[in-house]
Amino acid sequence: MLFHVRMDVHLPPDMDPSVRADIVAREKAYSQQLQREGKWPHLWRIVGEYSNISIFDVKSNDELHEVLSGLPLFPYMDIRVMPLATHPSKVS
Repeated sequence: MLFHVRMDVHLPPDMDPSVRADIVAREKAYSQQLQREGKWPHLWRIVGEYSNISIFDVKSNDELHEVLSGLPLFPYMDIRVMPLATHPSKVS
């Protein structure tokens, strides 16, 4: 199943810089693991924002929830999910 996911990150401005660096490093490692596994085939930064647009390719809604809630930045994110379906006019 394909999902379009927008993630907006809102880290507290007073977060300890070492804690922030640790969370960001763990986030990068986890996201790159998911990309290598093929679960996160597309990832784009939104210019001028601490946000991204991603495409996830997972087996179910539950797996997507598991993947997203495993992100170290999850507690600091607003996430919007749109399930995707094949368009009948798409040229193969």
